[in-house]
Amino acid sequence: MATQCKLACAVVLLGMVAFAPYAEAGVSCSTVYGDLMPCLGYIMGSGKQVPAACCSGINSLYNAAATTADRQAVCSCIKSAAKGVSLDVNRAAGVLSKCGVSVSYKISADMDCSKVE
Repeated sequence: MATQCKLACAVVLLGMVAFAPYAEAGVSCSTVYGDLMPCLGYIMGSGKQVPAACCSGINSLYNAAATTADRQAVCSCIKSAAKGVSLDVNRAAGVLSKCGVSVSYKISADMDCSKVE
């Protein structure tokens, strides 16, 4: 189960790092992992379409991360979970757009969460 959480977070890092664990942030890592779990299969290469539950989770997380601190907290949660996990980077990078979510910065595995606004 912990590995699945790590993989789900890694998925969103590359496709959704608009969001991570500072004390003042209102979005917890458990929320991030729960919202992104439905994306795991797709990011790992299963299926040709992003599941509706994945997009629902992404949109829920996107809406929950209303402040800069929230978005930085989400980013940090995802980066922490992504360490040492291999995934389909191309699929992960495309999840946001396939779910109709856009962010104003480039998503990458090495992005600096402190610069997320």
